[in-house]
Amino acid sequence: MITPGTALRRASAVGLVLAAGLANGLATPPATAATPAAADAAPAAGLGRYYQQRPDWHRCAQGADDETGRALDTAGARCADVTVPLDYGKPHGRTITVAISRLKATDTRHRIGSLLVNPGGPGGPGLGTGLAVRPVMKETGARYDLIGMDQRFTGRSTPLDCGLPSGPGLLSAGPDRAGFDRQTARARSVAERCRATNGPLLPHVTTRNTARDIDVVRSVLGERKISYLGFSYGTYLGTAYTQMFPTRHDRVVLDSALDPDRYNPRLLKGADAENEKAYDDWADWTAAHHATYGLGRTRDQVRATLDDVIAASVREPLTVGTAPDVFRLDGSQVPALLFTELANDTDPARASLAEHMSLLARAAEGRPTTLPHAFAGLLRSMFTPAGSSVASAQTAILCGDISAPRDPEMYWRDIERGRAAHPLFAPLTESITPCAFWDRPREEPVRVRHDTRALIVASTGDPRVPYTNSVALHNRLPSSRLLTLAGANQHVNYGAYGNACIDSTVNSYLATGRLPARDRACAK
Repeated sequence: MITPGTALRRASAVGLVLAAGLANGLATPPATAATPAAADAAPAAGLGRYYQQRPDWHRCAQGADDETGRALDTAGARCADVTVPLDYGKPHGRTITVAISRLKATDTRHRIGSLLVNPGGPGGPGLGTGLAVRPVMKETGARYDLIGMDQRFTGRSTPLDCGLPSGPGLLSAGPDRAGFDRQTARARSVAERCRATNGPLLPHVTTRNTARDIDVVRSVLGERKISYLGFSYGTYLGTAYTQMFPTRHDRVVLDSALDPDRYNPRLLKGADAENEKAYDDWADWTAAHHATYGLGRTRDQVRATLDDVIAASVREPLTVGTAPDVFRLDGSQVPALLFTELANDTDPARASLAEHMSLLARAAEGRPTTLPHAFAGLLRSMFTPAGSSVASAQTAILCGDISAPRDPEMYWRDIERGRAAHPLFAPLTESITPCAFWDRPREEPVRVRHDTRALIVASTGDPRVPYTNSVALHNRLPSSRLLTLAGANQHVNYGAYGNACIDSTVNSYLATGRLPARDRACAK
């Protein structure tokens, strides 16, 4: 069963993160913050048939193994496919579909409207996110139609799959040049494979086009304005929507926010200090539970144990699990796994990471291991072709939004500069990606030119999107408020961390539409 914490943590793990004021997202002169574009009131020429379509609502489950669909059906939700143009500049050309779900308001007397929830990723399927957030919304959830959406080319929407050998996420370049050269060859191969299998689609796999899709969905739902709750990369998508369609949003919550001026394919560059802090705090916690996990009695001992595990994986891949779930994890994958699981510092998340690292330590000693079902699923999604579709969409979105540096030597120099202070994280956060070999985007990046009355939620120790990103976005949106979770190494806060102050403040804003009178901090 999907729960708020697990669903949102799962979405954030895969990953994370054009002048504004464009009428319907098509090229027109930018509007000023005080005067939104006049054409924002109606669809641009040729788009009317998309905005005026009527959804065919149906049951959500698509088979006995469709856990999300069955959960949506049980909750009374319904699903539909919305038709949108592949290329908004050619509305009479090829079309694709975007899958949405709707969990209707039960307090119809006090209904507020529709709230679209995006779990981040980028590329994380969002069809079931309404189920994930309704419990934490408490009575406020009953006043909204909660809308889940698989953004274009993800989940049940028109698919994009390059046939990749592994799932999403960065891999470490390892301790030497040979490892970096292998990652460079892999990045080039991913770009070439995506170009060969899905070349005509790639220019249209962008955040701007997803924002345009959201506006079609808004109209299809019969809403003059739509409210929005976005996590991680979903905050950049939400910012794009508010800038491209400045009169069509109501209440906006941006959790673990990206600064649009820093958004680029190297989303994790510069986050080493936050990850070191998260790693140290987790090592302290794990040392206090040495009797359970056997990884060391002090922080330094825990880190030394993991250094030995990573070194062993560099010499020879670690074999973990039993048939049919057997995996061989090398020196590029073990650091990536550790990094991925540091994004949440709740006790259950810390315990899960400690259990997984304990299993890898046993494997490094040549001892047999049996994997918990959830851990096997995580390894399968990260390191096997089972994660290809999510990896394909995530890569295409990041590479399709903004160009990346093209010279591999620049990435190598960044790794070498960062390695002295951050020998574990720099070879991962600074490493090369397929975007270095991608075709250049057709549109300019999103820029903030319209003020937005948004509630921005952030943790001071976020290891995925440093807190300074949320502060920067807040400063660019004078009417926004910043809600801070102080002292937590947490990525994705509302509904995932279990902090009553955070959850109640967000719920109050969603219920009343009134932002806090001033910025607010919540204790961990």
